Amino acid sequence: MGKESTNEHEPSGTMSNNLIQALIDNYRNNHLNAINETLGITDAHSIWFDLPKLKNFIATIEKEASVMNPETTENDLGIRFYYAAYPKSENWEIMASHPVAKEYAEKHTLVMVPTLKKEDENGEIHDCDFKPISAVDGESRSIALNRMQRSDENSIAENQGFLIPPGNSFAEGF
Repeated sequence: MGKESTNEHEPSGTMSNNLIQALIDNYRNNHLNAINETLGITDAHSIWFDLPKLKNFIATIEKEASVMNPETTENDLGIRFYYAAYPKSENWEIMASHPVAKEYAEKHTLVMVPTLKKEDENGEIHDCDFKPISAVDGESRSIALNRMQRSDENSIAENQGFLIPPGNSFAEGF
């Protein structure tokens, strides 16, 4: 899979307002409408995270990666955004350890997980999902999630943002 192409005429971290609106409209007019019609819900169309939460999440990733391997640099790290959905309200007990308002039931969310560059057996570099593992015999180590059995232990991840809806869309610009 290739990386998204970038426009060499635009400064990094910028997009034209027309492109932003076109991409958002594409989502709302196609995917969001299909979800709402198929599931019979009014799904979220945006999620907001405050800057301190994002900075804290990034700092945690950097700290845990350096504990795992002090030679890890920020160029080795990234964040993968998984599209996700909250459970139905009748299955809300799964959320007991992760307090989120029940009004978010069945709505879209994002789950952010850290990635770490890892070389495969052919020498190709991949941005692999990872989680630090508790120290074993005084050593810290990491396991790539894409190759491990899932468990109920905690991983570095974040998803508690503010969804619209159910929140008010007053502040949205697109």
